[in-house]
Amino acid sequence: MIHRYNGTPKIKGGRMLATPKASRALAKAAKDGRLTLRTRILREGERLDAIAGQELGDARMWWIIAACSGIGWALQSPGGTELKIPTRLDQIKSITG
Repeated sequence: MIHRYNGTPKIKGGRMLATPKASRALAKAAKDGRLTLRTRILREGERLDAIAGQELGDARMWWIIAACSGIGWALQSPGGTELKIPTRLDQIKSITG
């Protein structure tokens, strides 16, 4: 199983997350309206890791944006893709454990 980012400083007390499980939980929470999200349209050539660095303060959190946006497991998506970016990292921690 793939694990992600033990102790990410932006998610206090972070632990290893079983990424497929965490991604599914975040995607469902975003769809159900349990996360505070803002949208951003991806421009041609932008990468999710760069956006995560700008928006969340940690480029390693790109997979959170991917999960919330329902775009799978890719650092790049086509220009014009609507991204859903969480604005409260405490909500992410409560959903992923």
